[in-house]
Amino acid sequence: MIIQYKRKRNLLETIFLVEIFKGMALTLRQMFSKPITRQYPTEKRQPLLGFRGKQALVRDPETGGSKCVACLRCATVCPSQCIAINFHEEETGRRVLDRYEIEAFRCIYCGYCEEVCPVNAVVLTESYEYSVYTRQENYFTKEDLLKNWDQFITESKHDPAKYVNPFWRPRGIDPETLAGPSRRPVPAEWTAEGQIVGSHYQGGKASKGALQ
Repeated sequence: MIIQYKRKRNLLETIFLVEIFKGMALTLRQMFSKPITRQYPTEKRQPLLGFRGKQALVRDPETGGSKCVACLRCATVCPSQCIAINFHEEETGRRVLDRYEIEAFRCIYCGYCEEVCPVNAVVLTESYEYSVYTRQENYFTKEDLLKNWDQFITESKHDPAKYVNPFWRPRGIDPETLAGPSRRPVPAEWTAEGQIVGSHYQGGKASKGALQ
């Protein structure tokens, strides 16, 4: 590593306060430049493809509840152990989800839970607004996670029947090896050959159809 030190000021630069005038000149130039501040919340930034935000459980349109089958894969693979699940078994051996909770403050947004879920039941949505008044409000219960999904679908205007999250289709994996729900049609950039999140952006916008 090469360290480059700032040149020592000469006597004239010290007397005439050259650096102060340089700073004032920079300030003056910025006064006439176009402002880049986004007037949030009036102007909201559109998240890019692959953005990982507020946690949610996908609502099953047939039952009205969660798609989760209580396989525990998400809780097992979670590196921060922020997912808590309880379930009971019916006489047929089918697992029924009783409790699904996520502590948002512990989540590191790795997306592992999305990748291992065999039924696409959990998702890190594109919603980034977490502002609340108490810590407990960011400890999401099963009902909270379902509401997060409803809110995301309403605000994003996605069709819940067609929505596919990038992390439901792990990069470079043959679709034939995935669980049935993960074999849904996806844009070309999500194939094993071209599935690199963010590689098909032009001017900060995703390719057509990537967010549908």
